[in-house]
Amino acid sequence: MLLSAQGHQPTPAVTGDDDGVMTPFADSVHAIVEALPPGTCASYGEVAAEAGHPGAARAVGRVMATSDGLPWWRVIRADGTLPKGADQERRLRAEGVSIINGRVRMAGR
Repeated sequence: MLLSAQGHQPTPAVTGDDDGVMTPFADSVHAIVEALPPGTCASYGEVAAEAGHPGAARAVGRVMATSDGLPWWRVIRADGTLPKGADQERRLRAEGVSIINGRVRMAGR
């Protein structure tokens, strides 16, 4: 693990070796995101916590940015807002996700 910029919380290593082998953290993120059924969303922070690294939302983002084939559109910001102009909203709507004023309505929030 790497030390965060603040020096407090360890940040998991997200890249593997030169042979393309993923780190355990990246493997966990892949498994969690691949398991998200259509029509459901999780925040970057929720994925990080589930992977055993609460507070590592940005590391989840790095894994997602370097991974092909994952249902990336199901991972959203903690506040539910979606980036303007992204294909994410269209994909989520096609799966039946409720979006109001550019924000995903998540159950219990």
